[in-house]
Amino acid sequence: RLVESGGGLVQPGGSLRLSCAIDGITLDKFAAGWFRQAPGKQREFVASIAPIGTTYYSDSAKGRFTISRDNAKKAMYLQMTNLKPGDTALYYCFVDKSGSRSWGQGIQVTVSS
Repeated sequence: RLVESGGGLVQPGGSLRLSCAIDGITLDKFAAGWFRQAPGKQREFVASIAPIGTTYYSDSAKGRFTISRDNAKKAMYLQMTNLKPGDTALYYCFVDKSGSRSWGQGIQVTVSS
């Protein structure tokens, strides 16, 4: 089970940290990450972290977002800085395990003045 938290309303240029609590999975054994979906658009990749710790980012996230995980806390994070109105979306965390992808329920991030 994956549960996101930390979303909300933030002004342009602000920061947010999303958390994804993940039960029953040892995080450093599976790939995990974040997607987002804006109204009227397809779900798009944001960032991921491989079991060995290698991180990947979309072009829009690179340099502004940082993905990390804490195996002891069974949690994954997405630190977002310099947020822009175009970052407004529902953000979903995922984990890939045994050829299957599990998703969280999504959490809203709204960037607006």
